[in-house]
Amino acid sequence: MKWFKQLSITAALWGLTLMAQAADISSVQQRWAEIRYSLPASQQASAFEQLSSASAQLTEAEPDNAAVQIWHGIVLSSWAGAAGGLGALSKVKEAKRHLEQAIALDPQALQGSAYTSLGALYYQVPGWPIGFGDNARAEQLLQQALQIDPDGIDANFFWADYLAGQKRYAEARAALLRARAAAPRPGRELADQGRQGEIQALLDRL
Repeated sequence: MKWFKQLSITAALWGLTLMAQAADISSVQQRWAEIRYSLPASQQASAFEQLSSASAQLTEAEPDNAAVQIWHGIVLSSWAGAAGGLGALSKVKEAKRHLEQAIALDPQALQGSAYTSLGALYYQVPGWPIGFGDNARAEQLLQQALQIDPDGIDANFFWADYLAGQKRYAEARAALLRARAAAPRPGRELADQGRQGEIQALLDRL
């Protein structure tokens, strides 16, 4: 029965490892929300830069973890958005690479968040010759996200934001109402509160 005891110890250690990974991702999620929705805009770039160091360490430790790849991509793209300027493009390209890697590893991870985040990059980034922006590709990715998470707050918000940019206002409003009705996400209260504020702001502009 010695092998059974060893197997039990291994399983217990694996369980602890999974718990530690979850805690690490949760801490990145929480810090991202604090930076995005609580810090002044002038402080966000440096804060996201610091957070990117932590999320990069997670990707090095768990390169085959799709959720970790997604969150590193989100942090990098948020850092790029906060920093602005031509230097932001290299960060966005790196974010794109991590999000594509997440899709290759597990397209369903975090309710398809890689598709949502990557689709947002494609409609926000300038097109050729400056960047890789492509509205047709953005729409395809955002639709894939909605197929996985049709009632999700983020999937519907970014779809609505894209539609508003395309002047498809009636569709955008319908997507925003779905986003506003999305179920709360346990442990993501600050992120939900901040996103709901963005939803209302976009509704007010339509």
